[in-house]
Amino acid sequence: MAKLYFKYGSMGSSKTAQALITKFNYEECGMKVWLIKPAIDTRESEAVVRSRIGLESKATLISDDQNVYDMYMQKYGDCDVVIVDECQFFTEKQIDELGLIVLDFNVPVLCFGLRSDFLTHLFPGSKRLFEIAESISEIKNVCVCGRKATVNARIDPNGKIITQGEQIYIGGNDSYVAMCRKCYINKIAEQQKEK
Repeated sequence: MAKLYFKYGSMGSSKTAQALITKFNYEECGMKVWLIKPAIDTRESEAVVRSRIGLESKATLISDDQNVYDMYMQKYGDCDVVIVDECQFFTEKQIDELGLIVLDFNVPVLCFGLRSDFLTHLFPGSKRLFEIAESISEIKNVCVCGRKATVNARIDPNGKIITQGEQIYIGGNDSYVAMCRKCYINKIAEQQKEK
């Protein structure tokens, strides 16, 4: 029986690499994979999923107004599995559509992404996955202090933590650092004392 999977982790926890390795494993078994990612992820100039360690693959870009279920039915219905990168940026409706692909076609859908934003609030796509996914697992990462990293701290060019702004700001290691909650809170407190 197919499932809707949510595999989440902080920035730098190898989510994309694991998505691409999973794609490779399915293809090595002769199965067809539909690899998708939200069009809002503009870090790449083309429709590609690329990990920090150099793995990459072409992908279908999905905009907020597209119906993932209809796209699967009309063009990708011969795929044996759907793999989603940066799933936190999908709308709640699109997550429901991915869930229906599992239920109606018995096709596994594996979603890889962040749990929460730079202020530790759930992304809408992640929230919906926590509500409906049949399998939820954490891809662990470590803070510089050695504790488990759970916070995606947004930083400015001077390395200071940013504590206000829009929920979505696309960036990589130059804009975000994974931290444990203790280091995150302590660093913000230190910054406030400096003012």
